[in-house]
This record gives sequence, structure tokens and C-alpha cells, in this order.
Amino acid sequence: MKNYDGVSQENNSEEDGVDSLLERASDEAGRILCSIQALAGTTSCKGVQIAGLKKWAIDNGCWIDNPNTIGVFSDRGSENEVYMDVNHSMVYKLNDFRYADDNLTPFFNRIRIHNSLFPDCAYSFVGLSENREGKICAVISQPFVRADREASTEEIAGALALMGFMPMQGGEYFSNGKIDVFDALPNNVLHGEDGSFYFIDTIICESSDDFLESYKSLSPNYSK
Repeated sequence: MKNYDGVSQENNSEEDGVDSLLERASDEAGRILCSIQALAGTTSCKGVQIAGLKKWAIDNGCWIDNPNTIGVFSDRGSENEVYMDVNHSMVYKLNDFRYADDNLTPFFNRIRIHNSLFPDCAYSFVGLSENREGKICAVISQPFVRADREASTEEIAGALALMGFMPMQGGEYFSNGKIDVFDALPNNVLHGEDGSFYFIDTIICESSDDFLESYKSLSPNYSK
């Protein structure tokens, strides 16, 4: 029987993984959302928020003109361009807000929830930049995990079960009734050299009846 007690819960991030820049960006996105909602009565304003956050980032010195200045391009996932710093101590991800629905609130909530669940590989919000496709992205950093292999599907399910998450719809995702975890796949969960499991790249949202279909329509795993 597998032992899943190695799920690491050590916190290596500042302020429990929620840094002040993340909160400032979230506040700005929220301000734009409230303004649009007051004027037009709608919460569908992701594009306006993203454009506003670019201006905010430039004004606050956290716009990154060239992501190659923070690291070397490494990979492209469903939502992230991944850059590795030259010392292999930090990973930078340019997130294109793909899974943020019609406004950016779910994106910022997702970062907070991830950092609460998986503080050992918490994200820090670095700023904004444009990816290779010219899309404005959030730039988030994450400590580089020294791993000896990918976790198996059985290990992932066992580790999440210890945290109260059960497989849903035949293992399409995991849920504890309040939070849903998607993309908990071997290439997104690593077995560290220290024996712990590191959930480095899952998609997390508050439980929603309709997110699964939205996820399937946006994920390359389904939309090809």
C-alpha cells in the first residue's frame, strides 16, 4: 500500500503565499470590474480588465518588456509559457488567463487557493508581460522542484484523498465539495527527491456545475 504522508506542506513563500503585489493587482482588477458592472450591469469584462492591468503594471513598474530577461523559454502548456531562470532555482510562468471565465476574479482566487493547498510550491505574482503570441499575461513565479520522476495517477489520487479531495466523473477532476482541482495529471504533479509530492501546475476553482464543460472547451486535452 502506498504511503501518501509525503505531501509537502512547508511554506517557502512570503506572507503565506499571498504577496502584496498579487493583492494590489487583484484590487485593481476588482476596481475595473465594479466600474464596468456599475456602468453596464455586466461582469463580462475580462478583456477590459487585462488592458487595464497592463496600464497598471506599466505605471507601477511591474511590466516586463521582454520575458527573456527573467529566464530562458522552456515549454508551453495549455495556459502557460514557462521560463527557467539561469540558476535553475525559480520557474516563471506567463499565464494567459485562459481559464478565468468572463472576468479575472477566478484567476486571483485560484492563486490564493493553490498557495493555501500547496504552500511548498506556492506562486508569487511578479507582474505582467506579453507571451510569444502577443497576449497580455500574468507573470507568476514558483520555486523549482528537484524531482526524480512524475507522480503516478494512483499516487496523485491518494495524496488528494488525504487532503479530502475525491475523484469526480470517473477521475475527470477532484473535489472536496467546495474546491475543484483539474489537470492533476502525472506531468503536473512531481515526486520530489525528498519523497514529497509537488502539485506544480493544476487548475483550481471554486466548485461550479458548469466549469467542467468550460474547461473541456478550452483545454487542449479536449478541444483538439
